[in-house]
This record gives sequence, C-alpha cells and structure tokens, in this order.
Amino acid sequence: MTTTSSHARTRMRQVGLPWSALLALGTAIFITSLTETLPAGVLPEISASLDTSSGATGQAVTVYAAATALTAIPLAAATASVPRKPLLLGAMIVFLVANTLTAAAPGYVVLLAGRCLAGVAAGLAWAMLAGYARRIAPAGSEGRAIAVAMTGIPVALSLGVPAGTLIGEQMGWRAAFAAVSLVTLVVIGWISVSVPGVGRPVMERADIDHSHTAPVAAKSPLRQTLAVPGIAAIMVTVTTFVLGHTILYAYIAPYLQHAGLGPATDAVLLAFGAACLVSIWCVGRHVDRRLRTLTVTAAVLFTLATATLAVTTTHPIVWAAAVLWGLGWGGAPTLLQTTAGRAGLRHSTAAADTAQAVLVTLWNAAMALGGIIGGLLLESSGITAVAASAAALGAVSLLIVTGARHHAFPGTRATP
Repeated sequence: MTTTSSHARTRMRQVGLPWSALLALGTAIFITSLTETLPAGVLPEISASLDTSSGATGQAVTVYAAATALTAIPLAAATASVPRKPLLLGAMIVFLVANTLTAAAPGYVVLLAGRCLAGVAAGLAWAMLAGYARRIAPAGSEGRAIAVAMTGIPVALSLGVPAGTLIGEQMGWRAAFAAVSLVTLVVIGWISVSVPGVGRPVMERADIDHSHTAPVAAKSPLRQTLAVPGIAAIMVTVTTFVLGHTILYAYIAPYLQHAGLGPATDAVLLAFGAACLVSIWCVGRHVDRRLRTLTVTAAVLFTLATATLAVTTTHPIVWAAAVLWGLGWGGAPTLLQTTAGRAGLRHSTAAADTAQAVLVTLWNAAMALGGIIGGLLLESSGITAVAASAAALGAVSLLIVTGARHHAFPGTRATP
C-alpha cells in the first residue's frame, strides 16, 4: 500500500490537482448539504401533503443532523479497515436510497425513516470526504484540495436550496427530493470513473516524527486522537463557531422581519451565499500557506458581523453585515477540516480520519443544538438576544484561535 500511495503521489505532483476527482467529491458534499437543508425550503408543501404541523415537519432536519452526529464516530471506527472508494460509493448509494424513500414517503414515519437513513450516510461520508481530498492531492496542496471539495457546502446553501425550493413550488416537494436522487446517481458514476482508490488509513506512519508529540494511550482511536496536541482546542472551536452560526442562521428570517427586511430575505441570503463563495475561493488559494491568518480573519469577520446585527437594524448596515458574515463563514469548513487533518497527521493518518469523524459529530450536534437554543432565546428574550449570543460564541472562537498558536492553529505549517 505504501508503494502504491508513493507512486500515486508522484503522479499527482506531475499533473497538479486531480480536478475531476475533487469536483466529484465536491458534488458528493453538495448532495449531503443539500439533503440536510432542503426540507427547510419546502416545509409548507411537506406539511400540507402529509397533514403535519410545521414544527413536526421541521424535525426532518433535526433527525438528519442527530443521526449524523450519533453515527459519524462509530462508523468511522467500524470501517477503518475498509478501502475508501468502495466505502464512499456505498455511502452515496445509501443517499440514493434514502432520498428516493423520502420522495416516495406515504406518511410522516416513513419520511423520518428516510431522513434518518440519509443522516447515517452523511455521518459516514463526511467523516471521510475531507480526508479523501487530502490524500489524493499533491504534497503541499492538501488544503487547496479540501477547499475545492468543500465548495459543495456554500453552493448547496446559495444555489441548491433555492433551486430545490423552486422545483418544490412548481412540481411538488417530492420532485425536489427525486431530483437530488437523480444527481446522486450521476455522482455515483462520476466517482466510479474519476476518483482514484486509496487504501485504508494506517495507525502509524514511519515518516512522522513523534519526538515532539505527547504520548497517547493505545486503547482506542478516539482517545488517541483527542490526546494529540491541538485536537481538543480545534474541536472546541468547531463547536462554538458552528453553534454561533446556526443559532442566528436558523432564525435569520425572523431577524430580517424584525429589521424590516422581510420581503428581501431571499436577496439577503443570496448576498450571504455569494460572499460565502468568494470566501471559499480566497481560502482555497491561500489555505496551504496562511491557514492561521485565514482562520483568525474568519473568526474576526463572523464576530464583527453578528455583533453588528445585534446592535443595529439599519438596512445598509444589515446588508453589509450579511456580506461580512458570508466572508467569515464560507471558508470555515475548509479551514477547520484542514486544521484538524494537519493536527491528526502529526500522529497518524488514522488519527487524521478520526479527527474528521469527531469534527463531523460536533458540527452536526452544534447545528441541532443551535436550532434549539436559538428558538429558546427567540421566545424568551427576542431576536436581538439571538444575534448577541451568536456574537459571543464567535468571540469565544476568536479567543481560542488566537491563543492556541502552538499546536491547534500554528502560524507556520508543520510538515507531517
């Protein structure tokens, strides 16, 4: 396996980034993100069709996030010995089945079952996709490769959900999920043809110098990974950053209504999405050389934007804050996954993959919790408290990033 990987890396050095493979991975990520968020765009149609309340139908998003959070780490451990390409194809096939089941759901229970199945597939896919992109990239371009793959997230939010919503309005919500199944079928073929196979993660790498890493227990991959210097700080940052974002994003429509911009909600979200795309483009160009600078900048922009939204509803300033928010948030998945991967690689490739599984778990747990906390704050203290809480969590993230400069967010790249 070592020889094969060495030959593959030599070829990649000669030809540059494997664009077709990375775009296939990016489309797979697009499908996972779109599947998660699409119900929000067609919520009224689902409720009317299945004769359920909006609150009950909204649990379709919660079930997905919870299933992903609960299964990412166990599935990563259980499939550690499985080659990555067949495992990825298996996860996408489960997505195909889950979205088809959702599209054909005769009732609420089957709908939730399809959403739960999709969440399990997401837990498996998300735990390996960033690591997959990293492992097929040329040496020195791993962060850029992850950025290309992670483009699927902002594209899903800024283009996929509006497109799915339009399909739902014109042809029904079932057609929207059927369209996702159709795209998934195409991606399965694309991955089969374009994405190179990589072997299973190895527990130790002979080319890694462990002399500067703390001893770790050899009892479980999870304990080993969490004991790697920097990993804990990264995971706390993931939790606070995603929680802060979700608390406000989940209730952005009520906020804009409060600000007198309710009719412009779609336009504001489009501006946010466009800024996300700009952010991930900038991150993709510079992440391999300026990871710390970009992460600090992202935390600053997010905190500034949400704090601004907490103190004023002046229309031009709200628009500007939405753009700043997108600039800070768009590249965050790439930055945090790249940071976690690099920190894990200082121990082993298996630790890097386990770190991604932990990140996925915390990410989805924070999303699920963000919706709950944001709702409670909205009901008890009003929308301004929602924005202020998001800003406070952004400030915590900024403090961790600026303070954890030795292992979690180093100023220079540590070569694995």
